[in-house]
Amino acid sequence: MTTPRLTDRAALLAHRARAQDAGLFLHRVARSDIEERLAEVNRTFTAPALVTGFPEVWSGLLPQATVVSDTDTLNLQPGAHDLVVHALALHWADDPVGQLVQARRALRPDGLLLAVLFGGQTLHELRRVMAETETHQRGGLSPRVAPMGEVRDLGALLQRAGFALPVADTRALPVTYPDLRALVSDLRAMGETNALSKRDRHPLTRTDFALAEALYANHFATQDGRIRATFEFVFLTGWAPAETQPKALQPGSATQRLADALGVPEHGTGERPIGPSD
Repeated sequence: MTTPRLTDRAALLAHRARAQDAGLFLHRVARSDIEERLAEVNRTFTAPALVTGFPEVWSGLLPQATVVSDTDTLNLQPGAHDLVVHALALHWADDPVGQLVQARRALRPDGLLLAVLFGGQTLHELRRVMAETETHQRGGLSPRVAPMGEVRDLGALLQRAGFALPVADTRALPVTYPDLRALVSDLRAMGETNALSKRDRHPLTRTDFALAEALYANHFATQDGRIRATFEFVFLTGWAPAETQPKALQPGSATQRLADALGVPEHGTGERPIGPSD
């Protein structure tokens, strides 16, 4: 049985090929955040790998890294790397868990994964506007913006992929534009326009776009008359399992009472401390 595909890979690659350097500012923001996180890790990485659709932006992060594209099957050798950075591409994956599993297999024991992708709050303003526009004009919806995961769900993917010590966190970045046309133009320059396999192949009519512009300005205008668009980065951190890593104790294996550690008296179930009023 053929697995349904979320992404039209040919369209995605065509969009990326038309991307412009000025439009890749979000990649540079994400790269800067990854650099800071790597600086906080007390570890020197000697065999890193980088998964990216935009090597021209990300290659400078790790000059000695093996750089591969975010294809369904990552061109990484098992156990060959002590660091894998998955750089702002996982939101287009048909099988994000499969991508994470491949990254884990490419890591040596106690190797580190750092992934950044767009999260569920990304372009929530545009989603709402397009939903209202198409409902009013056509009586239904078509996929215009790729579905993106929420941080809790994405963190759970790390556990499903077999990573130890998984952590997921987010950063929201609001960006303002003079109007909806400028936002759409920026998305084209990013290579992030609609590449969904089930997308509507018919462009919006002038009437559709005019309504969308009016709705966007009505709902999401800033005080200076611009419009707001939110981009949410989700950062995923996990380690390839190793015997040297700290592990949680089994329930009931504690050797010291919590009350002793806190320096307070212990009260049994149903008891309450005796206070001045007693």
